[in-house]
Amino acid sequence: MRGEPDSRMANLFRTLGDETRLHLVMLLLENDLCVSALASKLQISKPAVSQHLKILREAGLVRGEKRGYWTHYEVEKKTLQEIVRALDHMLEANSLRSSVCLKNHPPNEEEERRPLEMCKDCCQQPEKLKTKPQECTPEQIKECHGDEKEHSCEKEEE
Repeated sequence: MRGEPDSRMANLFRTLGDETRLHLVMLLLENDLCVSALASKLQISKPAVSQHLKILREAGLVRGEKRGYWTHYEVEKKTLQEIVRALDHMLEANSLRSSVCLKNHPPNEEEERRPLEMCKDCCQQPEKLKTKPQECTPEQIKECHGDEKEHSCEKEEE
């Protein structure tokens, strides 16, 4: 379904949502390191590092390579690039979205309705506006509706 994150991407974000795991990834972007070195740098136990690395491995964010007695871990850069592409796609989709009142321009029947609650004045960014369209400053109107001369919600009320 359009607009909903896929489960893989949601899992990647959840995995990186932990501060320790995010710090591990950041350290591993600088150098390939073993569990002992990571534990020393993070000042946490080796078993704790191993548990975090297991979660990162299962998500496809890191991989280990045996070097002598130790396993050195490195970041799966392709997975990070996948996350960057997904974020770019979200930003691009957001920038294409029009900033006109949804009340005046309802979506087509084929289009999915956006889960966006409108204020009684139907602005997409009601937190930046006064309670009534006629009380909006020109800057607020421009921010909500672009360079329109009149507030589009006012037109609706006439």
